[in-house]
Amino acid sequence: MVEDELRSFIAELPKTETHLHIEGALPLELLRTVAPDRFASAAPPWWAPDFRYPGFAEFEEILLAHAALWYTSPERYHLAAREIFRGLQAQNVRYVETSFHLPITRLIQADGREILAAILDAAPPGMTVEVFAGMRRIDYTPDLAPVIDSLAAWDQLAGVDLHGVETWELESWTAPVWRSITEAGKVAKAHAGEFAGAESVRQVMEELGVTRVQHGIRAVEDPAVVALLRERDATCDVCVSSNVKLGVVPSYQSHPIARLVEAGVRCTLSTDDPFCFGGSLSEEYLHVARAFGWGRRELAGLAANGFQVARLAEAEQSQALSELARLAGAEPGRNPASRGAVSFCD
Repeated sequence: MVEDELRSFIAELPKTETHLHIEGALPLELLRTVAPDRFASAAPPWWAPDFRYPGFAEFEEILLAHAALWYTSPERYHLAAREIFRGLQAQNVRYVETSFHLPITRLIQADGREILAAILDAAPPGMTVEVFAGMRRIDYTPDLAPVIDSLAAWDQLAGVDLHGVETWELESWTAPVWRSITEAGKVAKAHAGEFAGAESVRQVMEELGVTRVQHGIRAVEDPAVVALLRERDATCDVCVSSNVKLGVVPSYQSHPIARLVEAGVRCTLSTDDPFCFGGSLSEEYLHVARAFGWGRRELAGLAANGFQVARLAEAEQSQALSELARLAGAEPGRNPASRGAVSFCD
């Protein structure tokens, strides 16, 4: 497809956003209201296409320093979420999974359930939003442990996400908490296979029972881990711009998502922390289309993968998949080699 046709097709695709940190999605226009001297008109330098972070620590410093300026109350979470969801809806995003950083509840002296409710209340008509509580591997502190232990009983909470530094060891508290979450019918996620290698993907799957791996791209380093992802019908929620700008991969053309898709692993596309990386979900689709020569069927298949794992009513899910099949000019079918991943075939 030529560029204009490609952009129009991507705009028309119903989409999901399944890997979004709400603190890292802070709208620039809101930041300007509290720090006008820093961002009066120019975009942040880290939005430049050729910008690369020296490492995870520098990225985290930028994220936390700016998020702290805005996210000071549940009301501020609501205002930010409202703008974030409006921007996503303008891109034809119909389903969103977002996480908030649970330890921030202690920093701003807020009840996590109030933040959860504030985010959910910002969802516009026609968009389903699911909210996850995110935490790091070191966050089971005396102050936060009672909150973490209570998460399985939070009615509106979709699940949990383990994020932060992947190379830190899993502590003994993690597996029982993740088990309690899945036993409560919620979704357990974990970041792995980004800065840590393929073994980190295996670890969160085998020790935490995770089938929703955030990133997961370095699974390609071990064929046995790729096979495990397929066998367990797992999903890698991939964020290509994040991986490139953080130096996990050197370029879009070398990104492992193409190898994972070819191997039959279900992958979705998301933005991770768009405040820190710039761009939009639609541009993530553009990046992979340009990098790998993907057209209608491949892009519609990626979008369909998001709806396959979405916590949606069966009728809504079927409607989105049928619409995507129509846009791809094909009938939806399952590729036996990829189990749950959607392919579009004649």
